[in-house]
Amino acid sequence: MKEFLLDLSLEELKQKITNMGEKPFRAGQIFKALHSGLDFDEMTNLSKDLRLKFADEFIAQPVKILKSIVSKDGTEKFLFSLSDGNLIEGVLMRYKYGCTLCVSTQVGCRMNCAFCASGLEGLIRNLHSGEILGEIIAVNRYLGGGLADKRKITNVVMMGSGEPLDNYDNVVKFLRLLSSPDGINISPRNVSLSTAGLVPQMYKLAEENLHVNLTVSLHSPIDNERQQIMPVAKAYSIKEILDACQNYFEKTGRRYIFEYVLIKGNNDTEIHAQTLINLLKGRPCHVNLIRLNEVKEKALKSASDKDAYRFMGVLEKAGLSATVRRRMGDDIEGACGQLRRRYLDDNK
Repeated sequence: MKEFLLDLSLEELKQKITNMGEKPFRAGQIFKALHSGLDFDEMTNLSKDLRLKFADEFIAQPVKILKSIVSKDGTEKFLFSLSDGNLIEGVLMRYKYGCTLCVSTQVGCRMNCAFCASGLEGLIRNLHSGEILGEIIAVNRYLGGGLADKRKITNVVMMGSGEPLDNYDNVVKFLRLLSSPDGINISPRNVSLSTAGLVPQMYKLAEENLHVNLTVSLHSPIDNERQQIMPVAKAYSIKEILDACQNYFEKTGRRYIFEYVLIKGNNDTEIHAQTLINLLKGRPCHVNLIRLNEVKEKALKSASDKDAYRFMGVLEKAGLSATVRRRMGDDIEGACGQLRRRYLDDNK
């Protein structure tokens, strides 16, 4: 398989270019072109022979937009095709302050959370760092954006298909590529990384000096119940996760966020709210309550709007910082993995 040039930092690209007998300044030209979303045949500042030479050995843009669907609320869901024929998804959310893109980090997922469509077929493979970056570059170009201050994507959430910390090395390199001043230049502080709670990797991430916003999928404050929702919880207890979160705060100064999907009759009771308060009160954290985006292959139902805001009120009254996430993309199957699965079913 050809190498992805988007996997390379500017220095790595410079080394690659000089090893091929080309002048080092070409690396800067190619790096900016790649991060602008250009393919080799569009790099008109290079000779035709040089473009053909690169096209024979490398892939410039490993991610293509195959399909997009726009919600009535302006949310846009993308189905991306990869160079090996695999499919992944991304979701663009438009806000007053800018555009946030939710990206995937794996094809499929092995976490097998009870409410999620991404893991229905297990993990197929990890994404390269350049493929994760390629999702952002593809949508940024689609929106007419450029590099640095001309970009259209201002924020990134790593909450699409896959567990980011299960693809640790590629994700960390992606974060460094994303913040390159010669590229799209999105600061890690504008990135939220969501994990199911892989404790050893959470400790490693705290040492990377990246300062991303750490978001942990909690979904229950009770260990044995959380294990029913998230099989990975059998490996790491809530206490171990809280200790890792506290370490992250001490190392980075960044408060952490807990995602809590409200499942009707499962984790939305008064007892759950009070137990959550006992766990989190006094900690530098925020609770993001999410009404379940129902997946037809799963039997779980979403808590009502009334119950979601009641749950939030109990947390706030006790002094916790909490919000109910705004519903977005319900009419376009906004949950992870749904569009990909439907497309594959329709095209069998």
